[in-house]
Amino acid sequence: MTQRDTVQRLLAEAGPTYAAEAGIKLADKPAPLYRLLVLSVLLSTRIKAAIAVDAARELQAAGMGTAKAMTDATWQQRVDALGRAHYKRYDEQTATALGEGAQHLIDEYAGDLRRVREAANGEFRTLAGLLTKVPRLGPTGAEIFTREVQLVWPEFRPHLDRKALQGAEKLGLPTQPGRLAKLVGPDELAHLAAALVRVTLERGLADRVM
Repeated sequence: MTQRDTVQRLLAEAGPTYAAEAGIKLADKPAPLYRLLVLSVLLSTRIKAAIAVDAARELQAAGMGTAKAMTDATWQQRVDALGRAHYKRYDEQTATALGEGAQHLIDEYAGDLRRVREAANGEFRTLAGLLTKVPRLGPTGAEIFTREVQLVWPEFRPHLDRKALQGAEKLGLPTQPGRLAKLVGPDELAHLAAALVRVTLERGLADRVM
């Protein structure tokens, strides 16, 4: 089986982005970009990815899909939404951070992450620096956000971070981002990145693909 065959089997087995799994139809618009930011915050914590994805869905279902809506919600409403998704260990701290993060985004960028994109000017380090000012996001969250947002912000392609490259190594694929990126089309990079992260996190996935 060629490396391209391995990649196609991986995409078929585990290819949806985490944003898609959370019900986010990603586009270069304020609301879906904000929802991705929230998902990135939730995934940054040491908690199962499936729980973080469910929590993102619950927050959206509760009407907290924009920065303004998040600030308009009460702290208890945020806690309750996280609790319904069993996001228990960090629910109170995260509820506070989500409110503070939404207010930061409103104060600095009028609630629109496209302004962060403009400020970053295609530089990942600049983007990461701006993103890590969001409470509880941190470097890990910045990596997650960029890994997913490359679907609609092509200037950040290819973004295949350490966790994705660990998955590539397990599958015997190239561990240099440039070489790995050549195995898929540009629009598949975010899907490949998510699938490779799942190889790192999910026991048995590599065996099912190889």
